[in-house]
Parts: sequence; C-alpha cells; structure tokens
Amino acid sequence: MIKLFLMAGSLFCMLSVVLGAFAAHGLKSRVSEYAIGVFKTAAEYQMVHGLALIAIAILIKWGINLTSAGWFIIAGILLFSGSLYLLAITGQKWLGPITPLGGVCFIIGWVILLVQVARFKF
Repeated sequence: MIKLFLMAGSLFCMLSVVLGAFAAHGLKSRVSEYAIGVFKTAAEYQMVHGLALIAIAILIKWGINLTSAGWFIIAGILLFSGSLYLLAITGQKWLGPITPLGGVCFIIGWVILLVQVARFKF
C-alpha cells in the first residue's frame, strides 16, 4: 500500500498542476468564468488530497493503520474532483450530485486519519 499511495499521491499532484494550467490557459475561450472556477476548485482539492495520500503512505510506514483512509481519499479525488472537472467542461448538471459523495469520502478519510493517529502510541 505504501508504494501505491505514494505513487497515486504523486500522480494526483502532478495532474493537479497540469489541469490547473489547462484551466488557466486552455479553457478561457471555451467555458464561462464560473466553469473555470469550478475546474480550479477541483484541481485545488486534488492537490491537497494528493499530498494527504503521500502523508498517509509515510504514516503507514511508521506503523499507523491508514489503508482505509487512503482508499477513501482516492475515492474522494475521483468522485469530487472528477465530477467537477466533467461538470465544468460539459455543463452536465446531473454530475452535481456526485460531488458531495466525493466530499463525504474525503471527510471519512480525514476522520480515519484523526482516529488512527490519536490511537497510535508514539
């Protein structure tokens, strides 16, 4: 899991930079300012949670059981950021209800992280 979470976190962070640049330069003439803002929000959350995955991998190496937190963070990135990227580009409103599911996954991942760190004997 450690290598998977480190690689996934690095990939999500790298893609966040690429997609953020795309929003800033490639979308201006194609979508509204609102859609660009939505796209940038997706990239921002993806970056933060990619970094969280890297931290989770390091904490797993220390012996803290955070595998489920990592999977919830990955699900959150895919559902939250993924739905916002698609919503911004396509304008399909039916994607909107998917976003909160990703947010719930993020929250669950952070709660697991909090509880497991609190339980861990340093």
